[in-house]
Amino acid sequence: MLEIVQTACKEPTPVPEKVAVFVDGVPSSYGHFSQAIKYGDAIHISGQLPIDGKTNKLVSTEVDAQARKVFEHLTAVMQACGGALTNVLSITLYLVDLRDHAVVDKVSRDYFFFMPPARSVVAVAALPFGARLCIDAVAQLPSGELPGGGGGLRRI
Repeated sequence: MLEIVQTACKEPTPVPEKVAVFVDGVPSSYGHFSQAIKYGDAIHISGQLPIDGKTNKLVSTEVDAQARKVFEHLTAVMQACGGALTNVLSITLYLVDLRDHAVVDKVSRDYFFFMPPARSVVAVAALPFGARLCIDAVAQLPSGELPGGGGGLRRI
């Protein structure tokens, strides 16, 4: 004889939707990956290179200009997700030449003039397009709501 026992179970926790983020003007033509993934309120932004979104070419050989372009890309991705750079928790900075760190740090202050995120710095041998730096980021939105319906987000 089979006995069925009912137990009190909590409601299953809903699983957040995984959303791929693709933003016009932010290049993504140098590999098979999403510019970012939004999972619930968390945003994981892929490494951003200093590439012009219209020409798909390096913006400059100067590290200052490269850093500004990368921070512009990070800003655009965060805005598409309904956030801002204030929501960034951590960044990883990849540098071909560690002597460029001081310049990138100075540019970073123009974009993270509030509480700066945690940061790791990694020396690399080379980056695509001859870039001197690349930055990825992890962010947390204050709520799951996307203003304007989340324009720029593609569900996967």
